[in-house]
Amino acid sequence: MADFFLGIDVGTSGTKALLLGGGGETLLTATAEHPIYFPKPGWSEQNPDDWWTSTCQAVRTVLNRAGSGKKTIAGIGLSGQMHGSVFLDKQNRPLCNALLWNDQRTANECAEIERRAGGRAALIRMVNNVALTGYTAPKILWLRNNRPSVFRRVRTVVLPKDYINYRLTGERRCEVSDAAGTLLLDVRRRQWSQTLVEKLELDPALFPAMAESPDVIGTLTTEAATVLGLKAGIPVVAGAGDQAAAAVGTGVVKRGVVSATMGTSGVVFAYSDKPVPNRQGMLQSFCHAVPGTWCVFGCMLSAGGSLQWLREVLYADRLADAADGAARDMIYTEMITEAATAKPNDTLLFHPYLTGERCPYPHPHARGAFVGLTRRHQRGDIVRAVLEGITLGMNRQIEIMRRLGIETREVRLAGGGARNAWWRQLQADVYGARCTAMHSEEGSALGAAILAAVGAGQYKTVPAACQQIAKVKFTHKPQRSRTKRYQELMHAAAKTYETLEPYYHAEL
Repeated sequence: MADFFLGIDVGTSGTKALLLGGGGETLLTATAEHPIYFPKPGWSEQNPDDWWTSTCQAVRTVLNRAGSGKKTIAGIGLSGQMHGSVFLDKQNRPLCNALLWNDQRTANECAEIERRAGGRAALIRMVNNVALTGYTAPKILWLRNNRPSVFRRVRTVVLPKDYINYRLTGERRCEVSDAAGTLLLDVRRRQWSQTLVEKLELDPALFPAMAESPDVIGTLTTEAATVLGLKAGIPVVAGAGDQAAAAVGTGVVKRGVVSATMGTSGVVFAYSDKPVPNRQGMLQSFCHAVPGTWCVFGCMLSAGGSLQWLREVLYADRLADAADGAARDMIYTEMITEAATAKPNDTLLFHPYLTGERCPYPHPHARGAFVGLTRRHQRGDIVRAVLEGITLGMNRQIEIMRRLGIETREVRLAGGGARNAWWRQLQADVYGARCTAMHSEEGSALGAAILAAVGAGQYKTVPAACQQIAKVKFTHKPQRSRTKRYQELMHAAAKTYETLEPYYHAEL
């Protein structure tokens, strides 16, 4: 029997386990949810041990479904939500909840980082990015500034997937794609920025040794193997941040192909064979999970999250009666069907900035808004406006990339936006580019499994693995008349945001 490979994706709402066959076929998946906490407005936290609980549950479920196949697993790969700060004590135990990627409490610390670095331009020269509230470095400073007694006990800072890697192997490691999102990595040299770490007066010992994504960092311990129902000694690779892993899972490992992923957030991701200059700081310019390559991407904080909010508001009665996750997901399908039957919106705009924003507007206190509501608008019009607003926001990121000279001849869709034909066509029309969806919708979990297969020697390189595994299923071409209309709507949305932006403050 051919070897299998296990991909684990530690997401914001849950952990997914994926079993990849030796021939590159996705065999089984399972997901286990974990809670998220909002102790104050703008704060977002999770308990790292909840990630381990959901990891164990998801892995055991997928292995039980696989039966005897679990004995042939030859490698394990991790993906995870980026930027989350896990503060470990000298026994490698979490000292407090992790502060997540969408936590907005660190505006003061972002200003402190810029000041200590010698200004925004100097900071970009060091780490190729500007200080954003979601990044890890501001969270470290926030803990030091606001919880000094806790900070004094911190011995290691790791990212979400790296904590799970530690629970699997006993090794504390980080890798370049995720580390780039801490704001502490010298992206060009693919190593921690000693200069910035010194300027922030942080102990370099806080940060684990660096690896490339397909590198084997350890093997499954006996303790972890017992809990998961696996054999000890299975190689575990470093893995990747969720965006780089999703790019691997969708084959975005060559020029001209970008991905647009609709999860809780919305991310547009492009490959590059060299570091991408980021002088304006509008995008994230990071290391890719493909060794020796880089990437650039933008992140809109509330994409699928906006649709989830609308479902909770307008379909609360249906949600209450839904028997399971499948029934709740079916409501999304009905929402999109309702939007598809509504007339195109000429005046109704939606700004999807429900949790602040990162790109295209780096503003932690940006707010969502409906603009142009009238008595004639019905529920379907509102749903359509939200879907269009999300997609227009994604297109703003694509336009920024195009201005940087990045090719976008094909946009590979992933996440919720890839599952419905009408929404796929909407994206093709808005982006003005050929949009494709892959046979596998698993994204980050699949990318993690591919990295495991490369690390175990099943494939020589990540691009070679993607060429065999990442296959296109659907293709949609833009309708130019609609593209022109959406360009006009995007301009109107930008103008209305500029008008409203002065009113967005922390106290509102």
